[in-house]
Amino acid sequence: MQLWTEWWVWLCIGVVFAILEMVIPAWVFLGFALGAAAMGGIVAMKVMTLGLAGSILGFAIMSVAAYVLLRAVFGLKHGQVKIWDRDINEN
Repeated sequence: MQLWTEWWVWLCIGVVFAILEMVIPAWVFLGFALGAAAMGGIVAMKVMTLGLAGSILGFAIMSVAAYVLLRAVFGLKHGQVKIWDRDINEN
């Protein structure tokens, strides 16, 4: 039995990445978590049978797509500039 063919393994990986996102907020781990969850859904529905390389490639593609989508929705908007109104070195 290969673990990458089990849907619950992919969901557990997604939960681990979601916990990492809570501990170390970087937006990257959230993309990985969504990619792993999507991969778990694909494996659970048995849409396609993938080997190890295909599973990792599918996970990578879905993670990048999720990251790009999150960045487009929640990222810095065009024309938005961070304005600093005080110096952190001043008391």
